[in-house]
Amino acid sequence: MAKQLNLLSSGQVVTTALHTEMQRSYLEYAMSVIVGRALPDVRDGLKPVHRRILYAMHELGLTPDRPYRKCARVVGDVLGKYHPHGDQAVYDALVRLTQTFASRYPLLDGHGNFGSIDDDPPAAMRYTETRLAPVSHEALLGEIGAATVDFIDNFDGSQQEPIVLPAQLPILLLNGSSGIAVGMATNIPPHNLGEVVDALIALIDRPDLPDTELFKIIPGPDFPTGGEIVGTAGSREAQLTGRGSIPVRGVAQLEEIQPGRGRHRRNAIVITELPYQVNKAALIEKIADLVNQGKIDGIADLRDESDREGIRVVVELKREANPQSVLDHLYKQTPLQSNFGAILLALVDGQPRQLSLRQILTEFLQFREATLTRRYRHELEQTEKRCHLVKGMLHALAHLDAVIDLLCQAPDGSTAKLQLQAQFDLSDRQADAILAMPLRRLTGLEQANLQTEYEELTQHIQTLRQLLTDRRELLKTLKKDLRTLKRKYADPRRTRIVENEALRLEAKQAQATDTGTDTGEDTAIMPLLPATVAPEAEEVVLTLTQRGYVRRLSPRTFQRQQRRESDTEDTSAIAPLEEAQDVPIQVQAASTDQELLVVTATGKAYTVAIGEIPATTGRSRGTAIVGLLPPAVQSDPEPIVAQWVLPKGVTESDELVLLSKQGRIKRIPLAEVTHLTNRGLVVTKLKEGDTLAFAVPMQTATVSQIVLATSSGRLLRLPLTAETVPLMNRNTQGVQVLRLRPQETVVGCVALGSHQDLLLVSQQGYAKRLPLNMLRLSQRGELGTNAFQFATKTDRLVAVLAAPPEAEVILITNTQRYLQLPIAQISVWGRDGSGDRCCPCDRGEVITTVAAIDPPVW
Repeated sequence: MAKQLNLLSSGQVVTTALHTEMQRSYLEYAMSVIVGRALPDVRDGLKPVHRRILYAMHELGLTPDRPYRKCARVVGDVLGKYHPHGDQAVYDALVRLTQTFASRYPLLDGHGNFGSIDDDPPAAMRYTETRLAPVSHEALLGEIGAATVDFIDNFDGSQQEPIVLPAQLPILLLNGSSGIAVGMATNIPPHNLGEVVDALIALIDRPDLPDTELFKIIPGPDFPTGGEIVGTAGSREAQLTGRGSIPVRGVAQLEEIQPGRGRHRRNAIVITELPYQVNKAALIEKIADLVNQGKIDGIADLRDESDREGIRVVVELKREANPQSVLDHLYKQTPLQSNFGAILLALVDGQPRQLSLRQILTEFLQFREATLTRRYRHELEQTEKRCHLVKGMLHALAHLDAVIDLLCQAPDGSTAKLQLQAQFDLSDRQADAILAMPLRRLTGLEQANLQTEYEELTQHIQTLRQLLTDRRELLKTLKKDLRTLKRKYADPRRTRIVENEALRLEAKQAQATDTGTDTGEDTAIMPLLPATVAPEAEEVVLTLTQRGYVRRLSPRTFQRQQRRESDTEDTSAIAPLEEAQDVPIQVQAASTDQELLVVTATGKAYTVAIGEIPATTGRSRGTAIVGLLPPAVQSDPEPIVAQWVLPKGVTESDELVLLSKQGRIKRIPLAEVTHLTNRGLVVTKLKEGDTLAFAVPMQTATVSQIVLATSSGRLLRLPLTAETVPLMNRNTQGVQVLRLRPQETVVGCVALGSHQDLLLVSQQGYAKRLPLNMLRLSQRGELGTNAFQFATKTDRLVAVLAAPPEAEVILITNTQRYLQLPIAQISVWGRDGSGDRCCPCDRGEVITTVAAIDPPVW
């Protein structure tokens, strides 16, 4: 039998107290979890697993301009080279970097199923694909090869990995972070890139910037799912102390819906945005449970109508229910309103620290300044090496004959190298470069190129030395880089901030009127209506131009400009447009508490608060309408088919007529397109290949007929009845009202009363007024009446408008020339006439845009 090992006699047992060993071991474990797993680094805002995923993808070459690669390949590289943990943990971290509802600025671009806001699981890693997003490729990995950060050995010493990524933006603030360590946790909310960059620049210019000024630049977090932050107290406390509770609520609006055919219209609360990290499916289940338990009254139905375009949860109400009271209880009893517990905890020099917003920004600026210094120092070193070689080659070329003789007489390369160094005072590297120089370098052009390169290298060395010795120049470069990244990746704020005092007042009013439901605890309840105290409305004039700009003027300024233009205006000939000019095609009187409705060719409607349109002074061309729309529309602009000011009090008689290019028509209540969220609203479904052509507002109390026109001069006069132009919901395509012949297009849709005139204009400048009673009343699907006799075979009808005698018409050609004249000057003709030649066009010139302008009335 083998002898037992006598450990006690050999002195290999160290006696220690149990509590001391447990304390030491647990502290080592805790620090390992804190530093190596759970908490992000304040410099690049990443945890080790995220940093390793991004670096592994950089090594694989998965740049934004390369094809997607299977996530399984990425996970395998991360596990095998840098992160020896479970594959599911790595894949879960990769998925979160891809989710647009989890990260404000996703660092990875995913292709496939990466989960949803309903907490649906992502597909397996063998099915999904990914690559680096542009923001991470440029702002996190763009300087990784310039010796900006230190590298260390990986777990087995076979690879090198960066300690930290050379971040050019504070990702810790942009995307936030959450993690549970041992004895501590972090929960940093995401912020808006544009605001963060502005704050960094402000701190560079003014390091002693007061906290109040910093809070104005970054008023609070900006969550990827939108929502509203209630009040500023929680955000301010989190920014000042590093810990605070931020109340966030979803965005809901009141709509009137048609539950089914033949049923009465009902009110419904439509939820379009959720608080950050709220599970939509769990929210719906919670509301259903509360209704079944009788804790919330007044809800008749609950359904999820969300799609790829955004969130839409419809809470259909009973006819006797108070919408505000129901919404109050939803905010109070469900996660539709919740608190985000902010804890700004991150690693600073390897130690966990709770930081304020200013401290996070300052730490990042110090890191960014250090990485820039290392980058320029590395760049200077490389440039000086190259300059040294080029200088040696130029010196050799200046003594070319002597160098050639020396090389011809040298017995071998080593001897030639030594003789070059001795005779021409060259360094070892210069001599090697001369010996390796190809014969083409001896040509005159190559010699000139070497001289030019030497001069450029010398100039670049001077610039780099100035940046390294002058901190002010270095900070200028830092600010320039920040502004460049802001221009590329900044987007408008998604989360709105509403003041708490106004909310409290409205909540009290809502509670005072709610006497039939259980109020439960005495907590603040958020109202349905907008939460800010609206300023007093003022009268304005909106002018919308041919090129898609809107100008907001005061009535006095508008009238002064009109008088000035009428004094100098000459309508005797067509005046050419200059490049800087833009022709107004709509002028509307409005007030700042109204909304501008914009309808696009894809059948979506958006509203813009007129009070949010920048006021215009002088000769400014105004603001692009597309720039006032949500970011998704700005990034992929859609053609706008109609825009006008919504009336203040929308009634049941206010409706919207929609006509597609393929001849489908319908009506919807105008009330459905008021107070829209940034998501917009689909007002009509369209067949593949079809687009919306016209969206015409009208009041059924004053409008009784609709006239449709085609490019061949056919006019179809229809009575405004439920059979001819049916009132339908938004999710229908409409009915076929006319059949188009080959090469024929829809050019007009006009809503009129019984005794009004029409204005018809052709491409070649012929125009006439036509009394409405000259057109026979038709039914849907009929051919209509030929109402325009063209002077030439190539002419076509381009527009049909209502013709009030006090209005003016603007004709704009494809060569950017225009004519403005009173409609009263255009003669009245019958159906067979071609009208007057109001706008003589040159060869190849045709009229493309026709608009009637009514003078605004106050």
